[in-house]
Amino acid sequence: MSAIPPLLAVEGLTKSYGGIHAVRGVSFSLRAGEILALIGPNGAGKSTCFDMLNGQNKPDSGHVRLLGEEITGRKPREVWRLGVGRTFQITATFATMTVRENVQVALVSHGKQLFNLFGSAPKFDRGEAGRLLELVGMGGYADRPCGELAYGDLKRLELAVALANQPKLLLMDEPTAGMAPRERVDLMRLTASIAREKSIGVLFTEHDMDVVFEHADRIIVLNRGTLIAEGSPAEVRGNPQVQAVYLGEGLVYDARHREGAST
Repeated sequence: MSAIPPLLAVEGLTKSYGGIHAVRGVSFSLRAGEILALIGPNGAGKSTCFDMLNGQNKPDSGHVRLLGEEITGRKPREVWRLGVGRTFQITATFATMTVRENVQVALVSHGKQLFNLFGSAPKFDRGEAGRLLELVGMGGYADRPCGELAYGDLKRLELAVALANQPKLLLMDEPTAGMAPRERVDLMRLTASIAREKSIGVLFTEHDMDVVFEHADRIIVLNRGTLIAEGSPAEVRGNPQVQAVYLGEGLVYDARHREGAST
């Protein structure tokens, strides 16, 4: 019986700027339906690593494979069409367009109809846009201009847009940045539920350790561009090197604190 390749396989990924290693020899893998957190201090190389995975930055060396297919150095649009979705730390939407139209724009792009993007959006696949909005709990906001949405609702809309290309892999760069604590929990629970239901692999970066330890199946830790730890939340939490790197930054998460806060 042949072995099934991982959804995402990263091998020896390296990137330097002027002799400074931003990412050095990073290797890891991700299975379909798995939620993997990439954490590290500021300047650890997380964003550079993300940019190399979806083609925004070309590595100096190493390989990125999606279901065994080499995607290293391919253009972002090519990677996106292969089934890699991405959300960003700073949410970008068309403020004057409706919530539904923002999703339709992504669907138009996925349907290779960019030649008439804004003309096509109002008519293109309203049903599918509505289904995606219902999936993320935004169905009741479909006809509202994006400029009127609260920040937490914009983040849910961004998730719907990221799902428009039916991704196999979802890259989420600090998905809960700027959100209230309750909104953070709700967004990540929603993401985890969708990912497991649809067997989407999720790789996310996050500074909120409560979010990381509550939702990640596994965690990888970068420091100064190098992978220093990988394992389950319990294994990473107990790793002395990780504790030293994160000393004073709230890494040593205690689930009892959350339980106490909710009572």
